[in-house]
Amino acid sequence: MDDQGAVTLSVAGKIGTIEFSHPKSNSLPGAILNKLAETIEQAANNSDVKVIVLKSAGEKAFCAGASFDELLAIDNLEQGKEFFSGFAKVINACRKCPKFIIGRVQGKAVGGGVGMASAVDYCLATEAAFVKLSELAIGIGPFVVGPAVERKMGTAAFTQLAIDATTWKSAEWAESKGLFSELFPDISSLDKAVSNLAETLAQSSPQAMEELKRISWEGTNGWDELLMKRAEISGALVLSDFTTKAIAKFKSQ
Repeated sequence: MDDQGAVTLSVAGKIGTIEFSHPKSNSLPGAILNKLAETIEQAANNSDVKVIVLKSAGEKAFCAGASFDELLAIDNLEQGKEFFSGFAKVINACRKCPKFIIGRVQGKAVGGGVGMASAVDYCLATEAAFVKLSELAIGIGPFVVGPAVERKMGTAAFTQLAIDATTWKSAEWAESKGLFSELFPDISSLDKAVSNLAETLAQSSPQAMEELKRISWEGTNGWDELLMKRAEISGALVLSDFTTKAIAKFKSQ
């Protein structure tokens, strides 16, 4: 893993594993977001891959969300929209992928990390996988990831996360709301469960899985346009004095 982070795709048997990494708690700068979307599309188009596992590197945080350094560097609306469109691209790549994507969440997930966990088709996590949508605390709001989180957890749970932006919710809470399908006491047992499910799905009918995925995502065909509009909202808000000062305060803690 270099200072800019990385995204890799490895194929073993019929399982494609996508791993993203960044030295700052697997945060998500624009380059990583764009590469993630491209890699999901690459795995979707690879005929050797029947099922996809999406994971992050290391044993601590799953994903710290948007890169604060990159947020502070945004100085016009177009840059802001472009950055937040990266989250839209990842969510839409997951949505359009005809193959099931299994999420593997080993630790805390913030903001865009919660969005990513919501955009996969089946998410497994450890008991250390606390979640938080912290966007409102820095003057933005979870606008781009919101549709994915709301689809997975329901309006009430999404609103609770979005409004109480400074409080961590436990992995058990996230499981009870449908974000996680099952929890495990440690990474070893998580990885075993992910592997077992992936192996089982890899032997299942690709056509049946594709149809089931299509049905499960019904009603989201307008997300290409919707998420880009949401990216524009976030792109405008990130330019505010409130957000600039709030991010600087978070960075200094």
